[in-house]
Order: sequence, then structure tokens, then C-alpha cells
Amino acid sequence: VVRRANKNMSCQIVIFDKKSDKTLVFASSAELANFGWSANAGNIPAAYLTGLLCAVRAKSQGIKDAISDIGFFESHHGSRVLSAVKGAVDGGLNVPHSDEAFPPEDRMNGTHITNYAAELKKSDKDKYEKYFSAYIKAKIDPETIAKLFETVKSNVISNGSSREKKANAEAPKKTVAKSTKAKKEPEKE
Repeated sequence: VVRRANKNMSCQIVIFDKKSDKTLVFASSAELANFGWSANAGNIPAAYLTGLLCAVRAKSQGIKDAISDIGFFESHHGSRVLSAVKGAVDGGLNVPHSDEAFPPEDRMNGTHITNYAAELKKSDKDKYEKYFSAYIKAKIDPETIAKLFETVKSNVISNGSSREKKANAEAPKKTVAKSTKAKKEPEKE
């Protein structure tokens, strides 16, 4: 299941159950910061990395196959949703797809952002500062997004399943409510 919002993406592996659907694996682009992603969590490279993260976690649980569910979103060629599916495929999940629908490689790895930032910085500094103001404010050089993508991709592949293992390692402890004085002492007549 792939879902997008303005600032984030999420990918889930869900199975149907008569009582309710069960989520086996979840990944959000907001988690990419844990792997070194400091750029926008809602762009095409972040969508790809989120799909990749979901696939790495799914593989660590023995899940090999999935069917994409993009909800009510239209599947435009090169969209963020399809970028997430491509990340899942590259992560090793067998997902029925058409390679022609995926964004070009330079869009998935952020090279288009890097190139546009470099071009704009040379030709129109004011426009560059306006378009990339969020990056500049966060002290991120938009001309290094492609390098950042490769670093984060490597981190996701090598460490992506660790959160799932930690989460499953120890179940939360149940707390028992302490009895109150009113419960301990019977009422006086």
C-alpha cells in the first residue's frame, strides 16, 4: 500500500484478514532522517527510498511478493507513487509492474534537483534562493542531493531492517493500576 501526502510518503505491506487488515511492514519517508536524509521527505527521491526501506524490512521478515495498492491516486508515468513502487522492486520485492511507468533514473536519484539547482544558481541567484529557500534554511546544499541519495540508499540497504528487529525484540510491559484507598477500606456505616 503506497500513500502520499504533501510532505511525506508511506509504504505498507498489508494482508487481508476477515476481522481487519493486518499491517506486517510499515515505512515512512519521515523515517529517512534516521538514515541520513535531510532533504524534503515528499519528493521523488524520498519516495523511492521509502519504497526501498519497506522492501528491506519486508525481506527481513521473509516477504517476497507484493501487489501495489495506490488508492485513489492516478498512476501518472514518473510519479512519486510509482517511484516508491520502483524502490520496492529494487529492494527485492516481486511487484507486478511496467518499467516504462517508472520515473527516469535521474529523477529517482535526485540528479534532476542537483542539475536544476546548479543551473539556477548560475543564471538567476534570486530565483535559486526562492525555489530552494527550505534547503538553504536547513543548511542543505541542493546541489548535493544526488550524493546524499546514494549515501542514504546505502544506509537503508545495510541498516533498514534494524528498526523492525528492535521493535519486535521487546514487547511493551503492561502496567497494573494500583488500588486506591477507597477500594482497600470498606465504607463505614
